[in-house]
Amino acid sequence: MTRNASLVTWVLWTVGFLAFPLGGVAGGAVVGRVDNPLAALFGGAVTGLVVGTGQALVSRRRLDPLRWIPATTVGMGAGLLLGAVVVDYGSSLADLAIMGAVTGVLLGAAQLAALPRAARHRWAWPVAMPVLWCLGWVITTSAGIEVDEQFTIFGSAGAVTVSALTGLLLHWLLPYRQPIHPGRDRP
Repeated sequence: MTRNASLVTWVLWTVGFLAFPLGGVAGGAVVGRVDNPLAALFGGAVTGLVVGTGQALVSRRRLDPLRWIPATTVGMGAGLLLGAVVVDYGSSLADLAIMGAVTGVLLGAAQLAALPRAARHRWAWPVAMPVLWCLGWVITTSAGIEVDEQFTIFGSAGAVTVSALTGLLLHWLLPYRQPIHPGRDRP
């Protein structure tokens, strides 16, 4: 693959960060604040549905939507539920870092099951997700976002960072292969 195709693939995945705030709006519209177990579970699942759909769409066919979207939905729902309960729905920097890490553990495990078998070093995905989800919350909180409103997912600053880094990771695990178009390269 050419460097240009790799760059386009990474940029497209990174621009997919827009699914994060859209997912947060959708999750918040359904449940409001994440301040109880049902809100965490359903808000996380709705957010995961939107994020997973966005990621599947920008993956350039590397991720199977029929596997990735449900895995992200379930992983986010269960992850946010456990993470929010562990920190008793707190919204301090430390609470959100822990909540993000816990969410990332379950999300990473669920998404691992949805990664194509051709992905090399598959273990790296679930190892990275707790760190990246923690980072997303730390960046969002440090940017001055009013996280005490108990959102379902971190804000755009965290989302851009997480998307850019997961895009690099996805490329390492599952490089994009340009489709072959017979006759297209002929004069």
